[in-house]
Amino acid sequence: MNLPLGYTDAGADALPLHLVSRATLADWKAAQPAAAGAWLDAHGFEGAPGTALVLPGDGGAAAAAVLGIGDPLDPFGYAHAPFALPALRWRAPDGLEPAALAALQLGWGLGSYRFSRYKAAPRAPALLQVDADGDAIAEVFDQLAACVRVRDLVNTPTEHMGPDQLEQVCCELAERFGARIDVVGGDDLLAKNFPAIHAVGRASHRAPRLIELAWGDASHPHVVIVGKGVCFDTGGLDLKPADGMRNMKKDMGGAAHAIALAELVMARRLPIRMTLLVPAVENAVGPNAYRPGEVIATRAGISVEIDNTDAEGRVVLCDALTYAVEQSPTLVLDFATLTGAARIALGPDLPALYANDDAVADAWLAAGRELRDPLWRMPLWRPYLRYLASGIADLANGGPSKMAGSITAALYLDRFVPPTQPWAHLDVYSWNDADRPGRPAGGEAQGLRAAYALLKSRCG
Repeated sequence: MNLPLGYTDAGADALPLHLVSRATLADWKAAQPAAAGAWLDAHGFEGAPGTALVLPGDGGAAAAAVLGIGDPLDPFGYAHAPFALPALRWRAPDGLEPAALAALQLGWGLGSYRFSRYKAAPRAPALLQVDADGDAIAEVFDQLAACVRVRDLVNTPTEHMGPDQLEQVCCELAERFGARIDVVGGDDLLAKNFPAIHAVGRASHRAPRLIELAWGDASHPHVVIVGKGVCFDTGGLDLKPADGMRNMKKDMGGAAHAIALAELVMARRLPIRMTLLVPAVENAVGPNAYRPGEVIATRAGISVEIDNTDAEGRVVLCDALTYAVEQSPTLVLDFATLTGAARIALGPDLPALYANDDAVADAWLAAGRELRDPLWRMPLWRPYLRYLASGIADLANGGPSKMAGSITAALYLDRFVPPTQPWAHLDVYSWNDADRPGRPAGGEAQGLRAAYALLKSRCG
């Protein structure tokens, strides 16, 4: 198999890695030659998480390396290694527990990642030796590929990642895995009763569309995965300021997560009948842009007054969610870069989870804890629907209050999902604001591995 970036196959020349923490350093050091202990002391190595030190051999060549780690089951605890170490071949310690070995292997790939479509990486990563045979490493690599898919899609600028390109990615996946693909675009959205998607995307020179990919055996549980695909968000006529618009290529981060999760489900051949839905649009400014104060139709027959054209993600998602529910699936999951309010509440690293089913929410949260892929549940506090009241329509997409912005956005979506339909919504940031080990600035997968574990446990 072709190995991902940062890995090498079995070879005799790989150098040993030692994994220590502050708690285990003293015992490990006591078992090493005196010269190694003196070298560690000379460099002030304390086993702190995110640190690394190369141990010299005869003639000054590298002989081994020691990594400081924290939680041994957190992939990001190892992600500093590929660029903290020289670009040589390294091998994991013998006897690692399978979960820790998988975390090391996944973290190595996440740490090796650099978005290099337009600019070459300054250096190659160090290589981790793996045995490429077996299902365990295959699952690690499939999860890594899903995370990389999210990063690459989000990092790619809009001129190269618009609705056309999202459709092309889905078409390539359909061909690769033998899935069915169907796309409703342009004015056909009106003919096929997706008026809200059309309203948001009609001002762009690139036609709005609903991308549908279907895969799996009809006898298996049916899961619908929905992703917000706003490929660029100007804010519409309620125009964003420059600093708010700067990174809006990432507003299709929900679609990136949904596509990557669908790809992971198919790659792992989970016993699921899966439908992927991506409403792909640009929220542009133009003569026919939808306007504040307009009342638009939705597939569900719920009229929506547009309070703010910059609250467009929930508008495109409501048609997609209505269509998802029409299929009576076992479960609906949606991902969306929906609100800045979620980031104010939880910061950039914690996606906000909303669910109308406690068992689904608990399973997703438990998977996040186990895999160190964290989420935080927020309440669907339905009394706050008063913030979305309209005097002339059934619902508004926003309102004058700044209170509970993430909750009200989720409540808007909840209005289109019957309480009998199990559903969960993840409000993700999909982004790293600055470089950290294993988390380069730019696109990021959040809650994705936990979502895969949720599907694997419930339907696999």
